[in-house]
Amino acid sequence: MRIGELAQACAVSRDTLRFYEQRGLIAATRSANGYRDYPADVVQLVLYIKTAQRLGFTLGEIGASVAALWNAPDPDCAVTQLLQDKLNLIETRMTELDALRHELKQRLGQRCPLNP
Repeated sequence: MRIGELAQACAVSRDTLRFYEQRGLIAATRSANGYRDYPADVVQLVLYIKTAQRLGFTLGEIGASVAALWNAPDPDCAVTQLLQDKLNLIETRMTELDALRHELKQRLGQRCPLNP
């Protein structure tokens, strides 16, 4: 599958695909004329990348998990665990942010808010 076909199938730009390839998230072979040739299963991978980004995963996190997910004996279970781990991280961060908000509100009521 050529880059234009893949871009259309995944509703992304060619530049996005080149960027994903540069980051090592997807791979293509080169034909004799130098055109990129992607295997058909890359469509599923690009759609996964798009969804993961929308769910708050960074490209670094996605890159770190792709190989494990691709080779997992039970990909659904592996994805579920990945989502649970991300949710736990977000909930922890929300708790930390709530504590920070509370402290900032308290300090706003002080005469000198930066005193310990």
